[in-house]
Order: sequence, then C-alpha cells, then structure tokens
Amino acid sequence: LYHGGYYGMDGEEASERAEQMIDAFDLRGKRDVEAPKLSGGMRRRLLLARALLHRPRLVILDEPTAGVDLELRHELWRYIRGLHEQGTTILLTTHYLEEAEALCDEIALISDGHIVARDSAEGLKRSHGVDTLEEVYLRTVAGGRIAMDQLEEVE
Repeated sequence: LYHGGYYGMDGEEASERAEQMIDAFDLRGKRDVEAPKLSGGMRRRLLLARALLHRPRLVILDEPTAGVDLELRHELWRYIRGLHEQGTTILLTTHYLEEAEALCDEIALISDGHIVARDSAEGLKRSHGVDTLEEVYLRTVAGGRIAMDQLEEVE
C-alpha cells in the first residue's frame, strides 16, 4: 500500500490492487512474512508485484527469471505474456535465449554496448541461415571470441 502512494493511488485503490497482486504472484501464504525472510523466489515475486502495483504502461525487467526455479519461471512467463496482451510495453533483458524467443516480439543482441543484430526470433534465424537463436548469438556476439569451426569440432 505504501508503494501505491508513490504513484498517486489512493488507499482503497492500492489495497484492492495489492490483493490482486498477492493472488497473481501466489503470495497469500507469505503475507505476514517480512521481505528479508522470504526465499529468493518469493522475494522476486514480491518485487514484481510491487513494481506492477500501479499498472505501468512500460515495464523494464532485468533478468526477471535469473535464479528462480522452473515452476516460477513459467509462472512469470505466463504473467509477462498477460501484461503484453493487455497492452503493456515490456523491455526485457535476459541471457536466456529461449526466454527471449518465447516472450519477445523483437530481439536485440548486444555486444560491448552495441546492438549487433535486431529482428524477430524467426527473422534473426532466417537472416543468419541457422536454426536456433544460440547459433545466431554465436555467429554475431561470440563470433569474435569463439571460432565456429572449433565449436563444430567439439560436437
């Protein structure tokens, strides 16, 4: 409720929305536990619930599923998709290429602070003549660091 006030929400609106977020992120059983005493996954849920309390039009998520278990990861994916379907713009940073492919309309691969490739997942794969985003990454971002022929020898 306290955080809702930062965004001009009145007490009733913040309370109602907090209840929705508690349910959306399955936090009801931990409602009375202090944040520092929550597990890492529960803390991640709480941070997302708090960030989404005021229904932002733009959500910036930096590695939202890093260090969480598979179940929570898929729950977060489902919730992120729902936000997108409601018209929320989501900027997602991740090192998990399958996550980018599953959630993003457009993907930008960044190396040393520069965008080295940008398109849809299918567009990136097609333009590089490969079957996976991992291969696109290896050819564009890691290309200068890892020789592709050495990787093929390992296979």
